[in-house]
Amino acid sequence: MGLSLGSYFLLAITGIWRYTTRTARRPQPKWLPPLHYILGICLVTLVFLLLTIGIIGTLGHFGSLGHSPHLIAGITVVILTTISAASASQIHPSRPWAKPLHLTTNAILFFAFAWVSWTGWLVVQKYLP
Repeated sequence: MGLSLGSYFLLAITGIWRYTTRTARRPQPKWLPPLHYILGICLVTLVFLLLTIGIIGTLGHFGSLGHSPHLIAGITVVILTTISAASASQIHPSRPWAKPLHLTTNAILFFAFAWVSWTGWLVVQKYLP
């Protein structure tokens, strides 16, 4: 989870950097856009990996899903991350809806990450002696 949060915050930093250079009409470093895309791919991969681990672990321990609000929080993060990635791939001057969708989804994702972190902490507390 820590790597996912780290990727999210690095994405926020690089995204804000890209925005400020673009609005100030300054050239971006050539490595900045690829870094932003690579971090996005890492985030999507980590979120789906966490989903897989969570489902397998829950099914292995309880035999079924849905024992806590952590499942809903996790699925929310997966959906928002997928929407963010899909909208990012559509950002182009001919598709003006994509950038606002990408930015709004990422803002909501901040709160979803907080929710999934909190519910995950509650789940972890059940396993500690």
